[in-house]
Amino acid sequence: MSQPQPSPTAAVLIIGDEILSGRTRDSNLNTLARFLAPLGVELMEARVVGDRQDQIVAALNALRAAHDYVFTTGGIGPTHDDITADAVGAAFGVPVKEHPEALAILERRYAPGEFNAARRRMARVPEGGVLIANPVSDAPGFQVDNVFVMAGVPKIMEAMLDDVAPRLKTGAPVHSRALRVTGVGEGAVADILRAAAEARPHLSFGSYPFGFSSGHTADEVGTQLVIRGRDQAEVDAAEHDLSAELRSSGIIIAAT
Repeated sequence: MSQPQPSPTAAVLIIGDEILSGRTRDSNLNTLARFLAPLGVELMEARVVGDRQDQIVAALNALRAAHDYVFTTGGIGPTHDDITADAVGAAFGVPVKEHPEALAILERRYAPGEFNAARRRMARVPEGGVLIANPVSDAPGFQVDNVFVMAGVPKIMEAMLDDVAPRLKTGAPVHSRALRVTGVGEGAVADILRAAAEARPHLSFGSYPFGFSSGHTADEVGTQLVIRGRDQAEVDAAEHDLSAELRSSGIIIAAT
């Protein structure tokens, strides 16, 4: 039997002091994870850095060397602290210049007299960069090699993904099945779950508790067990076997 080809891997670099300070709640990581999973691109890690060029460069160089794709969010707006374009240029060792197409897009966007020097900064792209369309506010992102540089505003970042998707190599999508067991915490199912994982090491088994065990009735306590893998038949078989083992141990599986 031939071995399946490894799936492409990806990382996310979230940029912005506002994320680290807690002033802004990040949702882009969740959006990117949900975007990549059906494409069979495995999101392996995520990092958050502030608006400091040396940190952005170091993180970006580490991630782009380790993964097929890197997605950055934030730092491509018109203000002085939007330094992502410069940091990407420094990481690749190329100059950052006004991109003629980006400049034309932005000139069309603004009324006469409104396209000031600050807004013009959004046309700056590292040499060799390819634009990523922005159907929400027009100011484009860009791609340099395996790095996709996108807006931090969630609505804009998500809209940019339509232009990104066709550029990605895809792999086998991940299939998942979930079992919701009630009346018990993680400790009660740990041995059963460990045995299931050891029997099928190529699948991923996880447990996620819900409810509270102190001062509440047992039916408010439970654990969700999740099985993930790229072979749907294998995942289905694992769900069947795990369900049978749980029931034989007297553990209740809630209807979903």
